[in-house]
Amino acid sequence: ITLGYNQSDFRIFHSKSFITNDSFLRAESVTGPGFNLGIVSNLRIGEYFDVRFLPTLSFAERNIRYAPPGEKSIVLTRRIESVFVEMPFHVRYKSAPFHDFRLFVIGGVKYVFDVASDSRTRQAAGLVKIAPTDFQVEYGAGIQFFFPYFVFSPEFKISQGMNNVLIYNDRHWRGFLGAVG
Repeated sequence: ITLGYNQSDFRIFHSKSFITNDSFLRAESVTGPGFNLGIVSNLRIGEYFDVRFLPTLSFAERNIRYAPPGEKSIVLTRRIESVFVEMPFHVRYKSAPFHDFRLFVIGGVKYVFDVASDSRTRQAAGLVKIAPTDFQVEYGAGIQFFFPYFVFSPEFKISQGMNNVLIYNDRHWRGFLGAVG
């Protein structure tokens, strides 16, 4: 079993026409918290390599903070909550064991599906619509601690979305190019 804490945000890009936009003075991403719950499937491919599949249910929150034009003191925040079903495939390279621990690095790809996207799209009323799927690249490192009845393995991973997850709506985000999750 895998349990984890995550932080999610968007990478916001503005088009060249954003400066002439009359809908928003500023738009920026704010990191939000979340947690993961998953199952570890591991196939050993030798003494130092593993192939891993970790189906995971991930709860995440991402925020977009924006300011309407003319009102510099007013800042509005749009919270986007997601429930992801994640399907990551990793390759893990492990060091030789030293006493009761070993180090490892991981890398791989992940397919992500947001099961909350339908209800969120209905609630968004057209302001921000996010695509329900994404492909991501993941990499990280960790330590395995060997105990008599189990292995404790904390790790740190970074996931980077590959797709533009914003569903572009010309009526609302004029001049806004996209957001990568």
